Amino acid sequence: MNELFSTPPRDLVPRRRLCLAADMEQYSRFDTRTQAAVQADLVRLLDEAAKLTGLGRDTWIRQPQGDQELSVLPESTPEAVVLGPFVHQLAARLKALNARPAAPRIRLRLAVDTGAVADAALGHAGPAPVAVARYLNAPQVKAVLVGLTSADLAVIVSDRLYQDVVRSGDPGLDPDQYVRVHVRVKEFGGYGWIRVPDHGPDAVRPFVENGRQSLSSPAASASGRATLSQHVHQGAAVGGDVNGGLTIGLPVGPRPIELGYSS
Repeated sequence: MNELFSTPPRDLVPRRRLCLAADMEQYSRFDTRTQAAVQADLVRLLDEAAKLTGLGRDTWIRQPQGDQELSVLPESTPEAVVLGPFVHQLAARLKALNARPAAPRIRLRLAVDTGAVADAALGHAGPAPVAVARYLNAPQVKAVLVGLTSADLAVIVSDRLYQDVVRSGDPGLDPDQYVRVHVRVKEFGGYGWIRVPDHGPDAVRPFVENGRQSLSSPAASASGRATLSQHVHQGAAVGGDVNGGLTIGLPVGPRPIELGYSS
């Protein structure tokens, strides 16, 4: 009898975990030797940022993918530390790395979400790993790095993390530094919040708008993507994908305030 998995998953019980994904911008422009070097740089940057903020990278479940890494963090990880000090140290280490003479410049997109995660044969299963991958590839966060050429790092966090953690009043987190975006990638739809270290929201918004407009292009319209509707409930955006797929947000409550969204 054939086994479903060649190696049994460690834990099939979904648990709420923080998921973090980092991806290098324009990685394919490097030759093979340089790709190997910048991959090592990315791992070192994440290691150093985690160590400087008291986060043990040896406890992260890491899934390397060449020019990017998906990590699932322990349940006990303080989310405010990841969104605040860890991002700050990552930006600082990245800036120092890029200051080296004649060194290839590394620019990163970083996505963070939290939710149900279970171990699986090929990595992880559950809505959070899927969502963080979709946030990472949001057109708006890509457009920010394309347009804001002085930036080395663009961070996007889920609406759930923004509402639960960023707006919590932690002195290391300023909700006014984030710009809200509506993300639609494949079957995924939901709100996210973009922040670019060392750049204010007014510098970010024009490029976010450019990314949003790419969702309205004829090619995107012809792709048959899902149409979503939104409303606000208890201070958080709630998404309803009327054609199926993922729904991101709080449960729908009675008598919502309706907000139409069109792109």
